[in-house]
Amino acid sequence: MGMVPLVEPHAALSERERLRTARHARLPQLGEIGQRRLAGAHIAIVGAGGLGAPLVLALAAAGVGTLTVIDDDVVELSNLHRQVIHRLRDVGSPKVASAARVAAELSETRVVPLERRLTPANTADALRGAHLVIDGSDSFETRAMVAGACEQLGVPLVWGTIQAFDAQVTVFWNAPPPGVAPVVLADLHPPESVGELPSCAQVGVMGALCLQVGSLMALEAIKLVTGVGESLLGRVLVIDGLRATQREVRLTAARALPHEAPARAREVLADALAGTSVLDVRESDEVASGMIPGARHVPLARVLADPGAAAGGDAPTVVVCHSGARAHQAAAAMRAAGVDAVVLAGGMLAWRAALQDASA
Repeated sequence: MGMVPLVEPHAALSERERLRTARHARLPQLGEIGQRRLAGAHIAIVGAGGLGAPLVLALAAAGVGTLTVIDDDVVELSNLHRQVIHRLRDVGSPKVASAARVAAELSETRVVPLERRLTPANTADALRGAHLVIDGSDSFETRAMVAGACEQLGVPLVWGTIQAFDAQVTVFWNAPPPGVAPVVLADLHPPESVGELPSCAQVGVMGALCLQVGSLMALEAIKLVTGVGESLLGRVLVIDGLRATQREVRLTAARALPHEAPARAREVLADALAGTSVLDVRESDEVASGMIPGARHVPLARVLADPGAAAGGDAPTVVVCHSGARAHQAAAAMRAAGVDAVVLAGGMLAWRAALQDASA
């Protein structure tokens, strides 16, 4: 959906910035005014890791005026396959120092490095003053704190997550312009439905996908700042890197929707899985909020311990988790054990969206 620009245009670009961003100015949707809006923008980036690193590069190159980069971590050697602002010589140094260095080498962007761990007490203060926030953190605890602070401040939140070969990108905003429906993190991930999520260290992450997802998040921020194009507010972009597919899942405010879709809608979708055995690999506290009718529940750890035993007889097995990352891990282990296993693309997120569409 189109938005009014978040930021008023900066008074004027320096001659060097004008020449450096000349190809932006040639874009009719952006133009010189849009570039000046970018120069006047203050964006906060949470995390200078797999997603934060390409964000710093893209937004500094785009000419954003100020970037506040928040990360309390230091560079490790295992970061370097995906965190592209860091170099071998940076191992052991603060990640925010790399962010400040690379931005200065690209443009006149000012980086405010905050080497601190976010807590419920300091998150809102750390983000205060930014026109928008981008969350590239790697724990749901931090994501929940950042989302809560953005709701408190009334600023948009560009949100992305990546595990293995799967990723999601969307925008949350509890106070959008009049006529635009608000959507917040709890609409995508109700707090009571989030179990213990696996880390990158546990399931791995494809480094090249981090660049793609970080670039998409940067583009969402640029569109919000300048008011061009359609925001992902109300839509989740679901990326399957292994199959090179991207698709949208509609997202609306959960508090405005009935808890259950009509029974007929569930029946129609269940028919699509007829002849298969559905295996839900989420944790017990996650499945308490609902499962696909007829699905079997075997948590991921148990599947990985004995993949062959997770087969549902002779029928093909369709593996599902919340969004796809754990399902891909389980399906790969099952296929290696000789089981005919595939993944329900988009997981329960896509299933629930399909229920909404079928009942509309």
